[in-house]
Amino acid sequence: MQPRPAYSYRSDPAVPGFADDHPVIVFDSECIFCSGWVKFVLRHDKQGRYCFITAQSPLGEALYRHYGLDSRNYETNILIERGIAYLKSEGSLRMAAGLGFPWKLTSVLRVLPISIRDPFYELVARNRYRIAGRRNACFVPTPEHRARFLA
Repeated sequence: MQPRPAYSYRSDPAVPGFADDHPVIVFDSECIFCSGWVKFVLRHDKQGRYCFITAQSPLGEALYRHYGLDSRNYETNILIERGIAYLKSEGSLRMAAGLGFPWKLTSVLRVLPISIRDPFYELVARNRYRIAGRRNACFVPTPEHRARFLA
């Protein structure tokens, strides 16, 4: 992916407007592994820092296309923070660090080059349905968390 300027999606007419005043996680809601990650974030995000967008929503698909990603085969979550998209291992490590202590300690893994981190991430991503399975329906948040889901 070519790096894009911060908030570049705001000037893309194909991307519907959305609240981006908090970090946003775009995830594959049919993937049990990905939905499990979202449940983990919801459980540990004591500050209510993150908002979520399902990749299968029109907004999620538009964001995948905006960043040059396959909008049908979601092999990475997207973290959008301060208007910048982070993918693969970088996105995941930043998400975990944003949860505070002790998860912030995962930041130490960022010293490893992306050329080492991303192949491992890609291996898991390619095999996520075999590892954890797939849902027949998209992830549905609980009523208490519904307001944190943007699409």
